[in-house]
Amino acid sequence: MKLKKEMTCIVCPNGCKMEVIYGDSISVKNALCTKGEEYARNELTNPVRNLTSTIKVDKGVLPLVSVRSNKPIPKEKMFDVMQYLKGVVLEAPVGFHQVVCENILGTGADIITTREVKREV
Repeated sequence: MKLKKEMTCIVCPNGCKMEVIYGDSISVKNALCTKGEEYARNELTNPVRNLTSTIKVDKGVLPLVSVRSNKPIPKEKMFDVMQYLKGVVLEAPVGFHQVVCENILGTGADIITTREVKREV
């Protein structure tokens, strides 16, 4: 049985409106480049997302520090990762690009800070 799905590529500025036909195989129409085709195939077989969030900071001049994943995380694990990060509290000072969690929940991605937070005086 063949299924059809329309999706917009988000990889480059072209924003190709692609038609993806899948079942036993995957065929992609209207992609202007190979990146679009790859994006469509990955979205159907193994969707991933970059994670951005905040983590609590104890004794800092700011109560939170922004964090991100250093590489995309499987979409199916995003909720679990966010739940895990809810329980993480850093103590100031916090450095820029400090690794907060290595290989978070076995995803292969590290969670890193995106700014520094100084210790309150």
